[in-house]
Amino acid sequence: MAGNMLEIRFHGRGGQGAVTSAELLAQAAISEGKYAQAFPSFGPERRGAPVQAFNRVSQDRHIRLRAEVTEPDVVVVLDPGLLQVVDVNSGLKENGITVINTSKTIQDIRKKLTDSKRVATVDATRIARDILGVPITNTTMLGALVRVTGAVDIESLIEPLKHRFGRLAERNIKAMRTAFAQTRIEGE
Repeated sequence: MAGNMLEIRFHGRGGQGAVTSAELLAQAAISEGKYAQAFPSFGPERRGAPVQAFNRVSQDRHIRLRAEVTEPDVVVVLDPGLLQVVDVNSGLKENGITVINTSKTIQDIRKKLTDSKRVATVDATRIARDILGVPITNTTMLGALVRVTGAVDIESLIEPLKHRFGRLAERNIKAMRTAFAQTRIEGE
């Protein structure tokens, strides 16, 4: 982290909730008195096309930088199919970590990644299907991200999730907590 700013890049497909994940994380960080920003990278994307979203979270100083995150501390991959399409780890910092939605083992995923520093995995699609009834993994991957980074306290995400998802919030909170508990981190 540059100073104590955490930079995160989400890779997903249109409609999977990468942008929502970034927004929810920023809201949780701000509620904790931190400085945060979240923004998407949009070109002519359509549902299913690769998309990126970005977060910056700082413990103690305003974030003036408004550019895309090109050298992330953390990369979050909502769709493992993107590993064949996009170099998700492009620019990943030396001590960076890639958090991937996959049912594969860390060893299997390591073979598919170029230049990965550390890897964390969670079967977010299975968790989302089991708990939410749909394979939308944004809140599930938030649980994994918080487990890996500690960027915010998981409890700080409850209000943003309630506000965003209304009557569906409880299931999203359960999915997030389940992913938090089931995330596997290389070296742990």
